[in-house]
Amino acid sequence: MEIYKKLTWVRITKKTTTKQKVISIVNALIIGGILGLLAKIVDNPYYIDLGFTDIGDRLGIWIFVATLLSVFSYSPKLAAVKVFAFFGAVLTVYYVYTVLFLNFFPAREIVFWSMCAAVAPVCAYMMWYSRESGFFSNIMLALPITVLLSEGVELRNAYLPIHTHYYLIPWLMGIYLLMIVVLLLIIPKNKIQFLIILPLSIILSFFLIKCNTYFGLWEYV
Repeated sequence: MEIYKKLTWVRITKKTTTKQKVISIVNALIIGGILGLLAKIVDNPYYIDLGFTDIGDRLGIWIFVATLLSVFSYSPKLAAVKVFAFFGAVLTVYYVYTVLFLNFFPAREIVFWSMCAAVAPVCAYMMWYSRESGFFSNIMLALPITVLLSEGVELRNAYLPIHTHYYLIPWLMGIYLLMIVVLLLIIPKNKIQFLIILPLSIILSFFLIKCNTYFGLWEYV
């Protein structure tokens, strides 16, 4: 309760109507459904792979979208609901398609991404406060950027010699860099926060990569 009171001073919630909340949640569902279907389509070898599957199989793109959904919500509670709806739609569309049309049940992947979806609302609730100035807000925004930096750097180890997708690595790194720039440009209200958040993210990323403690998920890269 004491923590909640302190957080209310970090960023003030906006008064909204029920209609605004419903529309906001429906939009998150639609975005999730579209991205889930797109991720499944480009994962099909019969379609031209433009590199989306190489990004969609990692955490970065999903954290990027979830961060935007969170910080531009009317309240932290709505941010949590929207992000849960988003991941619920992504996973439902993606794996229903996989099971019904491809007759394949990837149990391990379903469990992993379901765990991510379960944790996501808590992260979204806290991430909502990143669109302000101050120590707590800076830390919150540095976390998704840290993930993007870590994954972007680790792309250099993404392909084994037997693979033929080396040409995608510079493009994928460029996309990760673009996502980082977008977060740094549109989220902080005080642009000088850039001088704090970016160095902090670089230090955290270096620590994660060097210690190989990126939640034990590099096997998914």
